Amino acid sequence: MTRQRGFALLGGLIGVVALVCAAIFGGFGLLTAGPGVPSGGAAGSNGTTGSNGTASGSNGTSGSNGAATGGGGTGEARAQAPATGGRAAPASADAWTGTWATAPAGAEKGVPYGYPGRSIRNVVHTSIGGTGVRVTLSNLYSPTPLLVGHASVAVGAGGPRAAGGTLRQLSFGGRAAVTIPAGGQIISDPVVMRVPYDGDLLVTLHTPVASGPVTYHPYALQTSYLADGDRTRDTTGVPYTEPSRSWRYLTAVDVQNRDARGAVVAFGDSITDGVGSRPDANHRWPDILAARLRDRDIAVLNEGIGGNRILADSARDRKGASGVSRFSRDVLERAGARTVVIDLGVNDILRGAERDPARITAGLRELTRQAHARGLRVIGSTLTPFGAYRGYSPAAESVRERVNAEIRAGGVFDDVVDFDRVVRDPYAPHRIRPLYDSGDGLHPSDAGYRAMGRSLSLDLLEAKAPAEL
Repeated sequence: MTRQRGFALLGGLIGVVALVCAAIFGGFGLLTAGPGVPSGGAAGSNGTTGSNGTASGSNGTSGSNGAATGGGGTGEARAQAPATGGRAAPASADAWTGTWATAPAGAEKGVPYGYPGRSIRNVVHTSIGGTGVRVTLSNLYSPTPLLVGHASVAVGAGGPRAAGGTLRQLSFGGRAAVTIPAGGQIISDPVVMRVPYDGDLLVTLHTPVASGPVTYHPYALQTSYLADGDRTRDTTGVPYTEPSRSWRYLTAVDVQNRDARGAVVAFGDSITDGVGSRPDANHRWPDILAARLRDRDIAVLNEGIGGNRILADSARDRKGASGVSRFSRDVLERAGARTVVIDLGVNDILRGAERDPARITAGLRELTRQAHARGLRVIGSTLTPFGAYRGYSPAAESVRERVNAEIRAGGVFDDVVDFDRVVRDPYAPHRIRPLYDSGDGLHPSDAGYRAMGRSLSLDLLEAKAPAEL
């Protein structure tokens, strides 16, 4: 037997095992995930979800329990394919607001069959708190369904340990197990739980059988953990002996908070992702901004992806889909989103060798157009210096300067935050100021991120109406 035929046979056996186990763990069928995925049943024409938790049709609205909707089928566990641009109901309708989020960047390297028989404990940091919680799990970058046997959420007490009395089992359509379709995602049922402001949450899931590639975010800059067996109910943290700096499957945590005034979404590349900041310290510029907005009950969600570009898809390199194509999923579909801060374009110049500044600004204008179509206000950043980074050239610097000149002139965003002027060296403007340089000539240090997070006007962030561009 050839190696290729052996892998093909193994893949077929894995698919059969996954479907059998799906039936064992709660009787879930394969849920609709869009074109090419079998449907679980006929859906109604208006696509709304009722209080009984059945999946919806094509327009992507959600019901009173906050579960995600599908692409055309029904099922007891509500899963969905990637968003197709349908207008979502405002989060304020049921008081849900995102407190944490991350953007799926691609399929994790080296684990083509996932983590069978293991538990994944994602550690995430909240911006605002609440009295209830729900989570979003994604199987975006897998061609095969993902079986989640059990899942839980708890307040963190340091490392993988849970604070006493806070652990809650998660359910999906009232059941403990769920099969997430290839390319799909699911939102858990809400659970009553006191979620702290500015605190850690542990979101744990057990994957009992082999699946496909793992949808993940590689530059978490926060330590999460892996354990053998089903350890979703563990509060001690003792079985979690394998640390990791990635978030797996988890893409959002929403809280129920009737005082919340919406969420600011930070959308960008590695500089928004926080590369260069100290791990486990929450020193990214969106974290600094979150601390400033916390007393105003406004959340901050970080949708940065290291290496991301406006114009080109880099998911194969685990750097995410293009900014233009992922904006709807990663910004517009986030619960409570009211304002977006965009800092994207450096990688189009450095990695994509883009030498036409008009193409970059046209991409940024398209992001603004998409945001305005949903009523979101847009604050955009100038592109920060990279004069001491590999790949720098006078031609690349000329593109950056011309993009920045057009951003400052207006007509690209509603308002501008000038991150370039905040971090650049006044004696060598094409370079980052030494105090603000993490050491590679591109990514800021903790001090640099602190200056960036403090430079944003809170009044601009609280303004509601988009500008007439």
